[in-house]
Amino acid sequence: MTDTAYDRIRVVVVDDHAVMRAGVIALLANEPTIEIVGEASDGREGVGLVERLAPDVALLDLRMPVLDGVAATTEIVALSVATRVLILTTYDTDVEIERAVEAGAVGYLLKDTTREQLADAIRSAARGETVLAPKVAERLVARMRRPEPVALTARERDVLRAVADGLSNAEIGRRLVIGEATVKTHLLRVFAKLDVSDRTRAVVVALERGLLARS
Repeated sequence: MTDTAYDRIRVVVVDDHAVMRAGVIALLANEPTIEIVGEASDGREGVGLVERLAPDVALLDLRMPVLDGVAATTEIVALSVATRVLILTTYDTDVEIERAVEAGAVGYLLKDTTREQLADAIRSAARGETVLAPKVAERLVARMRRPEPVALTARERDVLRAVADGLSNAEIGRRLVIGEATVKTHLLRVFAKLDVSDRTRAVVVALERGLLARS
């Protein structure tokens, strides 16, 4: 990529804070591969800019009047343009991150990013690569590693309570008026849901996760 305007990555900056917009534009002013071609103060204006100018990258804030960043991202992605959306915000909650990514943003940066990081992110976004601030990446990885919520049926809880009471499969069957084979089936399903291989561990894990009331 050369330094001519024709080879530069064309960017629009959309943020309702004039000082922030000016700061971002100033940060990128000396980047030879990046050209700011427009700015807007809300999501609706931003979508209009993208539709009119078809920039390579739209740098969007999340919380803006008229149309927020997520809604604007959705509309930009729906346009017949190749613009990539890069979120630049102060918010790093799981909900905000997921909403932006699900809407189609290729990147999510926080406003404490450096000039070098921002410029690199814009270049990556223009190539269609995913760009995440380190804090954001950590949150997403941590969320992915959390165990999926488990739900036991009422009958599975009844069987597990009987196990906790020390009953055998035959005794559980008599208590619940079901066959011993049915008891075994319920237990196997509980083992699979809780990722355990024995009755004692099933009770322990169920108690730890609040799936079984302590007696």
